[in-house]
Amino acid sequence: MNSQARPLPAPAGLETSHDKDQWRRVLRQQRRKRHPHPDTCHGPACEALMEHALQAVEGMGTIAAYVSVGNEPCTRRLLERLEAEGRDVLLPVLGPHLSRSWGRFTGVADLAERAPGRPPEPGGEPLPAEAVSDVDALLIPALAIDRAGNRLGQGGGWYDRALPLRREGALVLAVVYDDELIPSTLPTEPHDQRVDAVITPEQWFLLERSVFASGS
Repeated sequence: MNSQARPLPAPAGLETSHDKDQWRRVLRQQRRKRHPHPDTCHGPACEALMEHALQAVEGMGTIAAYVSVGNEPCTRRLLERLEAEGRDVLLPVLGPHLSRSWGRFTGVADLAERAPGRPPEPGGEPLPAEAVSDVDALLIPALAIDRAGNRLGQGGGWYDRALPLRREGALVLAVVYDDELIPSTLPTEPHDQRVDAVITPEQWFLLERSVFASGS
């Protein structure tokens, strides 16, 4: 781990763009060139990302995470390992009346696509959005991160609504590929929530602006 991001050049054509939709189009196209991760077959990159994530959340008992799908960096091995270690893991679910809620991960066998277009979700009674205030760290998806901790998500606003509910001192880590670390400033809006750290298949690090980095 280090506290210095090693960003790569922005994808071609985006160096000066302030259009979020344009960024998303290019980054999604870039991801589509990668091989999707089968649900039950994990390669070296999945294992490496798992190890870096475990280092980042060492000693933490309750983690909010997510189930990777398609071409996203693979989190499934990480979820299995967290469960095996007895950690309490919360995953996003679509609750009653389309509310943004959480569910407890109890194993891969319990995961199912419970709503069209949604990642697999655990069963059981949904927990309210405020349940995230109990977690020690949040591992969240992103399409790109800049060195100031600005995050470009898929555009649904799930985490921009969820992150303000976290408790003070909860670590927020974005999971991306190494070439999705951007040196230029990503386009932002006032409601956008920054992250404290980044996990990739090759490394994990605290961002310089993070209070966790300044206290290290």
